[in-house]
Amino acid sequence: MGMFRKKHKLKKKYDQKLLDQIKKQKELYESGSQLEKIMVKDHPKWEAEIKLQRAKYFYLFKEARIRKLRGDLLN
Repeated sequence: MGMFRKKHKLKKKYDQKLLDQIKKQKELYESGSQLEKIMVKDHPKWEAEIKLQRAKYFYLFKEARIRKLRGDLLN
């Protein structure tokens, strides 16, 4: 029975890490979106960076949905 408790603790630990990563990535994505609105000339490097941040954010969000996480960010 001791195995299941350890597994539950590890799941909670990594779920919290995932939520923290989602929060951090959301901030990066939103700041990139704000920068995109301000830019006058499109720069390919900046556009690629913004798309990368967006892809990372939505990947983490999708992973949280698969793991059925609940948190203030996901509601």
